[in-house]
Amino acid sequence: MGPRPVLRLVYDMPKTRSGKIMRRVLTFISNTMEIGDLTTLANPEIVEQIRMMVQGEAKLATKAGPEDFRSFGQE
Repeated sequence: MGPRPVLRLVYDMPKTRSGKIMRRVLTFISNTMEIGDLTTLANPEIVEQIRMMVQGEAKLATKAGPEDFRSFGQE
């Protein structure tokens, strides 16, 4: 049996013109990848709160990740 999924509750979610952007951000946070451009988010400060809930208080080293992840949501 594999690892059990973890459910995280958040108080607010950034509003975006496209849900693809938020899915990209959440994918990057959960995989400790560089988040990238957040200029289109209505409340980008919440992204750091979500990152802290998932990764903890300490800033983890991030990686660039595969090209398909980096371009996710940018089509």
